Amino acid sequence: MDSDDTGAVSTNRAMAAFLQISAVVLLLALCLWIVAPFVTLIVWAVIIAVAVFPAHVKLTATLGGREKLSAAILVLAGLLVLVVPTWLMTESSVTAAKNVGASMQEGAITISPPADKVSEWPLIGSRVHDLWTQAAEDLEGLANQFQPQLVAVGEAVIKSIGAVVLGVVQFVISIFIAGAFLLGAREGYRASCAFATALAGERGRGLTDMSIATIRSVSKGVVGVAIIQALLAGIGLFVMGVPAAGIWAALVLVLAVVQLPPLLVLGPIAVWVYSVSDPIPATLFAIYAVVVSLCDSALKPLFLGRGMDIPMLVILIGALGGAISAGLLGLFLGPVVLAVGYKVIIEWIALHAPTESSAD
Repeated sequence: MDSDDTGAVSTNRAMAAFLQISAVVLLLALCLWIVAPFVTLIVWAVIIAVAVFPAHVKLTATLGGREKLSAAILVLAGLLVLVVPTWLMTESSVTAAKNVGASMQEGAITISPPADKVSEWPLIGSRVHDLWTQAAEDLEGLANQFQPQLVAVGEAVIKSIGAVVLGVVQFVISIFIAGAFLLGAREGYRASCAFATALAGERGRGLTDMSIATIRSVSKGVVGVAIIQALLAGIGLFVMGVPAAGIWAALVLVLAVVQLPPLLVLGPIAVWVYSVSDPIPATLFAIYAVVVSLCDSALKPLFLGRGMDIPMLVILIGALGGAISAGLLGLFLGPVVLAVGYKVIIEWIALHAPTESSAD
């Protein structure tokens, strides 16, 4: 075979490979385009299934090996955990809005005048004292003065409520999908290991296990701690008789999830409690609010990063950065991506690090 024939064969092979690769890429693109509306639901379902699989294994053993019954119980429990707090928060919000609206129509809303020491607060004391005094003397006039801002806030609240409702519906669907994933968890794990091995060789299985451990670590160390803080905050708010306690507890949960101190919500409420309660209960609530806000520093080390050789700081930065970049979903994906990247970089550095003999 002469050189021209060899060149023609090479060209044909290159063209055939190009067409094959193009066809595969086009097929994958079409598949992604079709499943795009369900990607978020599926990703959440995978995260939920991975997080609760250890409980599924234990419950299945308790039920004598009945996996379907175990998955059904966990789905029902997940729905209760999601729906009940959402219902309580919604009911609290609606009740508070109705009470405020009725009181405003009847002119029954009264605000106690501020204490003189309010004006001594640094930076904002004078302004807060003036607004508070105006609200105590002429609340309707103050509301009319800030009507555009109040309308904007109302519109933002309505949009937020719609987003919450949509998010709850998505989570409900994801919980049902996660129940199906629990029944095929072992097959899914083997498929994930095979796919990771095809991409990363012999390290694929280790990276898969690390991703699973990271999701479970974030579930316990970030979301679990946030739920504990929100529950503790809700108890304190309820005991002190704070209006719309469910809404404030939900805000505490959101702040704790995105790694912001719950004191941003509880602090102003503690200041308000001083204006309506006796000094001793108000002081106890203020101390309680500080304890609730700071308890994550003691709880996170107990859950975050346990059973992993990834530094807790990497997981925490991944959770915070992921939440800022991609919202609640990024809270889980961020630590997984950052942990995998950290592991790959560390192994690459170890692979290329000079040995002791070469250093000598």
